[in-house]
Amino acid sequence: MISAWLVHLYTASGIVLAFLAARAFIEFDYRTGFFWLWVQVLIDATDGLLARRLRVRERIPWFDGAKLDDITDYLTYVFVPALFVWRGALVPNAWVLPVVGAILLSSAYGFNRTDAKTSDHFFTGFPSYWNVVTFYLLVARWPSEVNAAILALFAVLVFVPIRYVYPSRTVTLRVPTLVLGAIWALLVLVAIWRLPATGGPWLNLSLVFPVYYTALSFYLHAQQQTD
Repeated sequence: MISAWLVHLYTASGIVLAFLAARAFIEFDYRTGFFWLWVQVLIDATDGLLARRLRVRERIPWFDGAKLDDITDYLTYVFVPALFVWRGALVPNAWVLPVVGAILLSSAYGFNRTDAKTSDHFFTGFPSYWNVVTFYLLVARWPSEVNAAILALFAVLVFVPIRYVYPSRTVTLRVPTLVLGAIWALLVLVAIWRLPATGGPWLNLSLVFPVYYTALSFYLHAQQQTD
């Protein structure tokens, strides 16, 4: 029983990391903020595996770990990155509320649709990786108007029912996905640690996994449509 509760506590620690990241962003410490979000991604990538291995749902059936996970994910993947859009001046000041509102509301819809996670382990619609999107926009240093357009596009993609790979659970090419995902995480950590510097090969190399992930998702979605 204690080990099962420790898994829930492990998941819930992401809520504390959300606070730490938000505080860092408010203090204009972007490196620390994205580091805490990176740690939360690591937790999110491993807590489900632990929960299944320790049969947490069977041992504590009256406590909803999936709901806890969704609350934590919304804070760290959506709310705190949306806060960064404002604090990091990613978009023109006049566009902050519309863009942030689009992020928050579109993801609220995405999180609450009944097929957000399919039975065969895919996400439906853009899976609200706003922490990743905002990090790349920070280091790309594109004009704020371009950033606003990109963020608006991803907000629209939440509503488009394309099936996206669930990295830790989608069966097709699971091992290459996990290996590339682990390499990506290490490259992003190096890039975060070097902030505010953005030079070097780390960022360009880290883009390999997002390109692979998107291509695989679109391919598997198209394949499913033709079956």
